[in-house]
Parts: sequence; C-alpha cells; structure tokens
Amino acid sequence: MAGRSRRGGCAGGVRRITLVTLFGKRIVFSIPSLRELYTHMEWADARVWQVVAEAPGTARDAELRERLFHIHRAQQAYLDLWTGRTPPRVTADRFQTLSDLRSWARPYYRDVMGFLDALDASRLREPLAIPWARLFRSQLGPRPDTTTLADVLLQIPLHGLHHRGQVGTRLKQLGVEPPLVDYIAWAWLGRPAPAWVD
Repeated sequence: MAGRSRRGGCAGGVRRITLVTLFGKRIVFSIPSLRELYTHMEWADARVWQVVAEAPGTARDAELRERLFHIHRAQQAYLDLWTGRTPPRVTADRFQTLSDLRSWARPYYRDVMGFLDALDASRLREPLAIPWARLFRSQLGPRPDTTTLADVLLQIPLHGLHHRGQVGTRLKQLGVEPPLVDYIAWAWLGRPAPAWVD
C-alpha cells in the first residue's frame, strides 16, 4: 500500500485521503480506516478498564490513575481542538474514584465517532495548529513543523497505544496481568465491539 499512489475519486464510495508520508512513500487511508483504528482504540481501552475495575489494589494507585487520566484527557483535548470547542479545565484530582474517571471518559468514543462520521475527507489535508506543541520545543528542536488534521487523527490512537503499554507495565508491578489489546488480537477475535464495565 505504501508504494502506490491513488488519485482523487472515491472507489466504491470510500472517501480516500493521503494520510501520512512514511519513508518517502504516501500511505492512503480512508475515513472507514480511521473509524476502524478508533474502534480498536475503544475496545482496547475498555479491556484495560475491565482489568483495572476487577483487580485488587488498583483503586488507590496514584500512578495508574494519572496514566489513565492522561490517556483520556488527551483524547478529549484533541477532539475539542478538532471541533473548535474550548476545552474545560480538568485535572485528575477532580475524580474521586477510578469509576468516576471511567464514566467521564466513556462518552468520548461516541463523540469522536460522530465527528468522524460527519468529517469531509478534504478537511484531512487542512493545517492544524496545536496550541500545546510549543511545550515540546525542548524535545523537538527550534520549532514544530506544520501538522494536518490527518496527522493528529492518527496521533490519538498511537498516543493511546503508547500509554496503554505504560498502564500494562504498572499493572504488572501491582501483580495484575494486563489484558491483550493488540490490534491483531482484536482482528483475530473478529473485531468485537467494546465491552465496557459498569
């Protein structure tokens, strides 16, 4: 897929867009492909939450709470950016329990799918300035380059993947076996719908 270029049009009604350039090759995605990434992300997040909810010793672990909050706060912050909403000021200490945090996080998935359903593929090429990019100047160098909406839509599932790994490590440190949440495992299981705990 990376070595071929596709032009214009919507083969079979699928809206296609060049999403990223990787190793000098254009990679073509569609809105349905993005939806699939976000569906997997929700499934993986729900599996993590199921283990966290059932495991002893997780409810009071500050590191685990902070990592889970970071995952969901980033998801929400970017959705607010894409939709032009002013993000509310939310900190981890707002949530009395992990259950409260999970309840706050869950509506995001419905909202982001609504955003993707309404998204015109031509918008993916639009430049998108990220207000907090300047916070990473010390790591990135003089100035972050311009990003597009497509770049940032890909960032969120990848960001969650990174931090779910950290959550898994913390669960192991707490003596809890983390769930298998790989994309390929989801595919092997027949791409099941997310199963949230109440």
